[in-house]
Amino acid sequence: MRRWFGLRALGGIIGPAVFTTAWAISTARQEGYSVRDEHISGLAAPDADHPGVMITGFLVLGAGTIAAGSALEDALGGWQRAGWGPRLIQVSGMAALVAGVLRRDRMLLGLPEGVEHQSWHNDGHDLAAGVVYICLVAAPIALAVRFRDDPVWGPLITPALTASAATLGTLALFASQRIVQWNGVVQRAMVSLPGLGLAALSAVVLVRGPDGGASVSRPSA
Repeated sequence: MRRWFGLRALGGIIGPAVFTTAWAISTARQEGYSVRDEHISGLAAPDADHPGVMITGFLVLGAGTIAAGSALEDALGGWQRAGWGPRLIQVSGMAALVAGVLRRDRMLLGLPEGVEHQSWHNDGHDLAAGVVYICLVAAPIALAVRFRDDPVWGPLITPALTASAATLGTLALFASQRIVQWNGVVQRAMVSLPGLGLAALSAVVLVRGPDGGASVSRPSA
């Protein structure tokens, strides 16, 4: 179960780093694209200049997140003791893979003139992205619950709750459309903050190893 532990833990660092690099490179190389009000997903659309770069970013992010979640589960004592946090992290990784495969119809937001409905795969992409965001808010809360009464992991409760609140705040700002003309920037913050959190947590897991620093928490319900 603990085979390739270090490589799996590194997935939580490599995935967000590759994803961020992908959208940064794609943004710089895409003509007619405004980082201020356009979403990251458009960079993987068929009419983007370099969709393969962004698709790769999604796929590496998804695979790395799944791997990191499995390493965290091992470090927290396995399936029965780890609680829902690692599972939600893995679900977010699976959803990121789906979002990378089911691409948006076009690079720019909005439907072109004469088109009334977006395609099923565009709808699927939006649904997968929604699952990612829900998990990014819920996973740190689940981890904070798991870390209670655990002297080894307990110090991470506050960072976990702070990460969840930060993600929820940016998500609420994004959904409110209050500064819709800057939603592209807000979205990048919305995905970068959890990415940094996952990378930091994965670094802790990597240092503590598969026994999690000898965690002594009670089994999770």
